[in-house]
Amino acid sequence: MRRGLSRGLHGQSTSVSPPNEPIFVAVKEYPTSLADALRNLPPGWPHDPSSEIEAALRLAGKKIVAIDDDPTGTQTVHDIPVLTEWPLEALCEELRNDLPAFYLLTNSRAFPLRQACKINAEIGNRLREAAKLTNREIAVVSRSDSTLRGHFPGEVDALTEALDGGFDGCLLCPYFGDSGRLTIGDVHYLVEGDRLLPAGQSEFARDHSFGYRASNLLEWVEEKSKGRIKSEQTASISLGDIRIGGPDVVARRLSEIEGGTVVIINAANRRDLECFMLGLLKAEAVGKRFIYRTGASFVAARAGISPRSLLATADLVFSGDKGGLFVVGSYVSQTTIQVENLIQEKGVVSLKLPARELIDKGNHAEVISQVAVAADQSLDLGQDVVIYTSRELVADKNAEKSLSIGRRISEGLVETVRQIQTRPRYLVAKGGITSSEVATKAMGVKRAMVSGQILPGVPVWEMGSEARHPGLPFIVFPGNVGDDYSLRDLRKNLGSISEENVRE
Repeated sequence: MRRGLSRGLHGQSTSVSPPNEPIFVAVKEYPTSLADALRNLPPGWPHDPSSEIEAALRLAGKKIVAIDDDPTGTQTVHDIPVLTEWPLEALCEELRNDLPAFYLLTNSRAFPLRQACKINAEIGNRLREAAKLTNREIAVVSRSDSTLRGHFPGEVDALTEALDGGFDGCLLCPYFGDSGRLTIGDVHYLVEGDRLLPAGQSEFARDHSFGYRASNLLEWVEEKSKGRIKSEQTASISLGDIRIGGPDVVARRLSEIEGGTVVIINAANRRDLECFMLGLLKAEAVGKRFIYRTGASFVAARAGISPRSLLATADLVFSGDKGGLFVVGSYVSQTTIQVENLIQEKGVVSLKLPARELIDKGNHAEVISQVAVAADQSLDLGQDVVIYTSRELVADKNAEKSLSIGRRISEGLVETVRQIQTRPRYLVAKGGITSSEVATKAMGVKRAMVSGQILPGVPVWEMGSEARHPGLPFIVFPGNVGDDYSLRDLRKNLGSISEENVRE
């Protein structure tokens, strides 16, 4: 942990004492070889903390509430509900059941900061009331992008205030091992093959709405807070603390945090996260209180949800003999490559929605209608259909204007799906915002169950009874996940349906 004075999200000061154990110290030059970076780390913590974590979770008895800024955060859990609305009665019902966690899908990454904060404040106030009514303690995760895009620290500030404050710190943990998002020496990396790419040098850092320059998370916090939270006022739990000191040292470090300090959590594998988690639970057991801003891996670990094998096609329930539907809105380069490889496949009907015509309110209705009719006809014939927005990025230098443009394109894509009458055999939505909008506005989902993952980092939902197509397998495919052929391979797997999986 960093020495000296730390200052939290709201400017309070807290004294952090010097560490006694060795700490892995980040170097100025970022490593580029994954093997070299891992070779230079201390050996992992040798003891499996799983049984102790289970005991600590039972003792704590808290329900985990993951407030998710897009639906891709369910990519590490299974048999957990997702709510797209948050009336008080629904929150109370979730707090009363025996499930370890639930998600609230806000889609706040699609909105300007002011609106995102308003959503989070509303949820925080209702969660506080629901917790009192049900006499149930909660732990709140603000789940966001593992490539660091999103409204930080604004959303956490809004939640903190709505939940009556009093948090000793905000834990920042973007680690997501399934997709190769590692934090080493306070620097966040993306794994690309056998190479490490600092997050600030990735295409995600050039996002028109959520761009950034820093890869070191201490500096990133200062950048995203516009200098309000200085890098030297932020703390961190290092891989030395975790791998050499173990859970007890992590707990002691966290016990020194107060005043809302932002704390960077380093992790390079699942054992690092589990070792940290046991230390966190020990600190919370003696009265420390934290709010979390994290990637997807943290949610499963904090809720005690163990990983399980990927879903097979036989695990999904398909209805009828219609075609499958792919809806693609994500603009990241990986998605574009995946779409190009998918639409070249025999038997795939590709339908393009020109982005600029969706923005133009004058003729977008006709374009949408034509694509929807064509999709209906192809699906009814049992053909797989891909509806995708044209691949040119339409954006503006102003972040809020870019969000507005993105929303208009998304609205056109969603309206196209809404107009399709045929129930597809399955529905794949590519991109976080796209998945959220399709689920809520086109399909009318209010509560879904996460069945598991069909590919690493790709969750499958079962739509609830209130949806347009109850029980429909809905595959949430993040824009930044998968290799060049993941969409193609997914379609091939889903197309291999045995007779017992198809019911009339």
